[in-house]
Amino acid sequence: MSRTINYILILVGAIVAIYAKAGENQNQFILIGGIMILMLGIYRVSRTIPSKKDIQEEDQTSNNKP
Repeated sequence: MSRTINYILILVGAIVAIYAKAGENQNQFILIGGIMILMLGIYRVSRTIPSKKDIQEEDQTSNNKP
């Protein structure tokens, strides 16, 4: 459920940002809002991705166990 919300945030943010940028009479507040929604979605997705360093440490500790 949370993953779906993250991707929806990214999609909505991108659409709003593109919509605000496409018009001749650009509304900067809508553009900023779209970028903020997009970045929120990207942040939420990146929180769930484990660090490469953490993965390597887990591999090393599992290899050291008898």
